[in-house]
Formats: sequence, C-alpha cells, structure tokens
Amino acid sequence: MTTLRRDRRQPGRWIRVGIPALLVLLWLVGGSIGGPYFGKVDEVSTNDRSSFLPESADATQVDGRLADFLGEDSIPAVVVVTGRGDALTEDDLAQVQAAAAELAGTDGVEDGVSPPIPSEDGEAVQIFVPIDASGEVRETVEGIRTLLDEHLADGLQAWVTGPAGFTSDLVAGFLGIDGLLLAVALIAVFVILVVVYRSPLLPVLVLTTSVFALCVALLTVWWLARAGIVVLNGQVQGILFILVIGAATDYALLYVARFREAVATGLRRWDATRAAWRGAFEPILASGGTVIAGLLCLLLSDLATNRALGPIASIGIGFSVLSALTFLPALLALFGRAAFWPFIPREPVASLPDDPARPVKGLWPRQARFVARHARALWIACSVVLLAGAVGITQLKADGVATSDLVLGASEARDGQEILAEHFPAGSGSPVYVIVSEGDLAAAVAVLDASDGVGAPAVASKDSPSGQAAVTVEGGEPVLAATGPPGAPAPAPTVSRGEVLVSATLTDAADSVAAEETVRAVRADLDRELGEGTALVGGETATDIDTNDTSIRDRTVIIPVVLTVILLILALLLRSVLAPVLLIATVILSFATALGVSALVFNGLLGFPGADPAVPLYGFVFLVALGVDYNIFLMSRVREESLRHGTRPGILRGLVATGGVITSAGLVLAATFAALGVIPILFLAQIAFIVAFGVLLDTFVVRSLLVPALAYDIGRAIWWPSKLWRDPPERTLGP
Repeated sequence: MTTLRRDRRQPGRWIRVGIPALLVLLWLVGGSIGGPYFGKVDEVSTNDRSSFLPESADATQVDGRLADFLGEDSIPAVVVVTGRGDALTEDDLAQVQAAAAELAGTDGVEDGVSPPIPSEDGEAVQIFVPIDASGEVRETVEGIRTLLDEHLADGLQAWVTGPAGFTSDLVAGFLGIDGLLLAVALIAVFVILVVVYRSPLLPVLVLTTSVFALCVALLTVWWLARAGIVVLNGQVQGILFILVIGAATDYALLYVARFREAVATGLRRWDATRAAWRGAFEPILASGGTVIAGLLCLLLSDLATNRALGPIASIGIGFSVLSALTFLPALLALFGRAAFWPFIPREPVASLPDDPARPVKGLWPRQARFVARHARALWIACSVVLLAGAVGITQLKADGVATSDLVLGASEARDGQEILAEHFPAGSGSPVYVIVSEGDLAAAVAVLDASDGVGAPAVASKDSPSGQAAVTVEGGEPVLAATGPPGAPAPAPTVSRGEVLVSATLTDAADSVAAEETVRAVRADLDRELGEGTALVGGETATDIDTNDTSIRDRTVIIPVVLTVILLILALLLRSVLAPVLLIATVILSFATALGVSALVFNGLLGFPGADPAVPLYGFVFLVALGVDYNIFLMSRVREESLRHGTRPGILRGLVATGGVITSAGLVLAATFAALGVIPILFLAQIAFIVAFGVLLDTFVVRSLLVPALAYDIGRAIWWPSKLWRDPPERTLGP
C-alpha cells in the first residue's frame, strides 16, 4: 500500500527526467565556457606586492609617484657578474661591457641600462637594468639570463637579482598552480572517494560537481578581475582552487550520505532525491553561508589581497553550495542506486538500538557507546591534550619573512643577492625613496646623511644622464654634483607638484631585518625634523614594512569579527545560546592547537625562517569557517534526532549518522589543502600544513570525541534557552 501511494504522488516522467536533465545541461554549458579560463588567469593576475597595500600607505603613494620623477614605470633588475675567484681582467670587463650593450636592446628592457660598475675589490661588477613593469617581467628576466649565458665566456658567472629577479622567481613558483596543483588535489580526492564508496562511478559524479563548480566560479572571478573589481594573484588563485574542490566535495558527501540513507530504505530515485534534498538543504546552506560570512569579514582588511580573497573565495563557496544542491542531485536522480554500483545500499546504515543492553556493530555505534560510558573523562582528556599542543603557539614567528625566503627551493635571485652582498652594498638595486617638498630637500638629505645603514643620497634629475645626481648640503642648501665635462652646469632636481625624489642605497639587503630597522629609523627622523607625515618613504623595504604592519592590524581586527559572526549564525541555526558558545570554544581550542603544533614543525622540523603575519589570519579563517562546517553537520543532525528521541540519545544517534560523512569530508579537505604544498611558495606551504593538520584534528578529535562527549555530559542544558532545554528529561541511551 505504501508503494502504491508513493507511486500516485510521483510527478510525470518528463518532470522526473526533464528537470534533472535540464540542470545537468545548464552546468555542462557553464563548465564548458569556464574551463578554458584556467589558461587565461595570468592575463588578469598580478604579483606586485605594492599593489596590495592600501592607497594611504606611504609605500603605495611613493610607488605611484616614481614615474613622475624617473620618467618611466619600471622595476629594477640587478645583474652581478663574478670571475674566477680573483680580480676581473680587462678582457672580462670588455665582455661584460659588450653584454651590457646587448641588454639595452632586449625586449622588455627600458632605456637607462647602467654601464658595468666594478666593486671595490675588483672581483665583481653590477649592472642596473630597468624593466618595463607593465610587461611580462618573468619573460624579460629569463631573456636577460639567456643573453648573459650566451655572451659571457667560461669562468664568468652572472646572476639576475634585485626586485625584478625576485618577482621572476615568485612568478615561476606559481607556474604549476593551473595544472600540477589541480591534478594533485583531484587525484588525492578521487583516491579517498574510491576507498570510501568502493564505487568507480560515484567518485566521478562527486568530482564532476566540484570541478564544474570551480569552472563557473573561475569564469565569474576572471571577469571581475578583468573589470578591476577584485585583485587576483597566484596566492588567491591557489586558495580558490583548493577551497572550491574541498568545500564542494564536502557538501557533496553530505548530500550523498542523505541520498544513500533514502535509497537504503527502498525509496525510488525521485523520492530518494526529494528526501535527500530536504535533509541536506539546511546543513549545506548553513555551512556554506557560515563560510561565506567568515570569508566576507576579510573585506575589513586594509590589504587588497585579503579584501580580494573575501569575495573571490565567497564566490567559489557559493557555486560549491549551488552545485551540491542542484548539479549533484540531478546526476543522482538520473543514475539512481546504480551510482553506488557494485555495492548498492540495500539496508539502512548502522544505528543504535533503543535497548542499551543490546550489542552493537560498526565503528560509529561502538564509538557512540564509548562516548556515553566515558563522556566526562573523555572531553576533559581531549581538552588537556589540545591545550598542551596549543602551548607551541608561543613559538610562532609570524612577523614577516624576507622576500628572498618567499620561494622554497632554488632561487637565482636569492643566490645573486648573496653574491651581491659580498662585493657591494647589499641594498643595491632596491634603494629607499623619499619624497619631500622642494624646500625640505636639504633637511631630508641631512637626515639621510646622518642615518646609519644608508649610503650617500642622490636626487632624481632629468638633467643627469643617469637620471639622478649625488646631493650634499653646504651652508644649509642642497648642492647637486655636476655631471658631464668640466665646467658643465650642475643639474637641477626634477620637481613634480612642488616635490622632489631623494634615493639612497641601503647597506643591508633590502628584505633584511636590519634594513627594516633602518627605514623605520629614517621615517621617525624625518617626522621629527620635518613634521609628521611631511615626507613619504617608499621602496622595497618600506613596502615590506607597510605590508607586515597592515597585516598585523588586519588579524587583530578581523579575528574577533569572524568569531562574532559565526557565533550568531550558529545561535540562529541551533536555536540556542549555550551550544554555539561551546562549539566556538572548541573551534578556538582546535585552531590554537593546530597553530601551536605547526609552529613547532616549522621551526624545528622544516627550518622555515618565519611566517607572514597573514598566515595566522588565513589559517584562522579557514579552520574556523570550515571547522564550523563539521559542527553544523554534526549538531544539525543531533538536533534533528533530539527532537525525536531526546538530547542524549539524539547526540549518540547524530554521531553515528554523521561520523562517516564527517570523517570522509575531513580527509578530503585535508588532502586538498595539503596539495598546496606542491607549490614552492612559503606562504602556501605553511597554510597547507596548518589547515590540513587542523582539519584532521577537527575530524578525528574535536568532532568525533570532544564535542559529542561534552554535549552528552551537559545533556539537554546544551540547548538553553530553547524549547529542547525546557522539555522533560529524556530517556538516556546508557552504556
């Protein structure tokens, strides 16, 4: 009788087949349009760090004004050439001179290539090469390296370093982000899904929904970046890829679990689809909404790259949710139980019997009984272990790293910087720039002359063949050194908007701690002598300082906001105050442990030089937002079961029902974030470890042991002050 009634309620075949087929067709069209954009991301992306700073930052303002004084928008490369360990010969110098002349005609190289400048020890020469910043910097640098290899004789060795060299190496590090990263992530997820489902078809369907969600998300993001609405770089691109694949697969797993439950009870395809969609809709939507809300808090950041990640990643999560609630249900509605072949579900998943004396079978029913027997001891023990791991957070060095350390593995620019520092001032090619009013030029020069760690200053001058002239102060007035033949008039400084540009070479490497201390001291001295905010100080070192300072400010502001937003969402979802507070507390504890263990691994095992200040912020946003996903998966099912059976039985039943899907989802998400480690960029490698380890911690400890045990020990008070808290005491599924 039940089957007959079910058949009479079934809509016509054209609806049961037509609607899923139409949804699949729409996604196929969207994916086919978005797919080719994987190879076009570099057209709308940038890796210029100064472009990520707020417009109010000194370094940003100086960078935007350099072309007014220097006459071109260029990024300097420094070529350093050494010989055979002793002084360079006349023949060596002639070869270097010929190579320098050839460099002037290389594509992407601007006018103004300097002549070879010998070091004081005579063992090296350096050449300053201005490169068009609006062109393909990496291609230009590679062209310079090739030319030098061809024109220098055996025994002479050349390196291309400086800002352009480091930019080239950084871009090269991101080259595998389209193919290698995506391939590694998809293979890892596919293997996990095959093991979990023991089916050749279902993993393909799940991954198809994830990949098509990424294709449509990338299509949307590409056009937003093309229009200048968001800033896209390799870092954001890599996180987008991983986040969409991981999140879309997680949401798909939740839907598949509900669909499997429905199929196992004997429901036909359409009825199973409706039942699964009703059961999965609220937790998937709530999970996606929570992640989006957390990511959008990044809009409060002053760094453009962080602000861009918020909406870009939110777009990815939005399409992940949409794919899991439309594309995957449509595919499963068409394939039905055949999607699970050869292990088609014919019996309901293992559950707890009403009689606590009856034995149970299966991992999760046994774990539920274990939680019921040892709830208090279990959550206390888990908390102590997590707190012990969190102690390592005091060892985290997240105050910035040198530009030369951003690329892992081999780096010609880093090697060249070390050679340069052996023979020349280490800051060659990356000077500190100071923009002051023309009337304050003498005072600014006096400050630079008196500063330790800064070489002789020069002022930008279009009258000078090199574009700048040495400047000194005599009788309180600036005096520019004459250039050209004897008796030639002294050059005049280039004036723009009543201001002049002064530059000075740093004696320490531009990305070193010593150079940062020097620039901070110069800023303080200029503010004291000229008045606060009168002089603008920029350059590579100033960009690093402003980036780190802004990033530290961002994490101080954004982390509390993310916690507040997620707490409110959980309160609305669970209709409770106490439960969301406890869940947020477990998430914070889990994050602190992940960060503490990561700090010990980074310092002791991997020997990393430190971390960008944004690493804790990114790790927090991903772990908290994604960790709350698993809380939502678990507690939404617990609440559903509690309404039927009471709180304590509901907790155990919810654990049994979601244990498998949460474990699978955690493994998938950890594997996808771990795939970031194949990109040889320090920031991504650190995020990969923190998030992968944190997700596994959430999966196997927090969500499987700590949260159920804590909730079970508290009982129905966990729902305070909702109706579930006011209900009469429930029957307990005891040991």
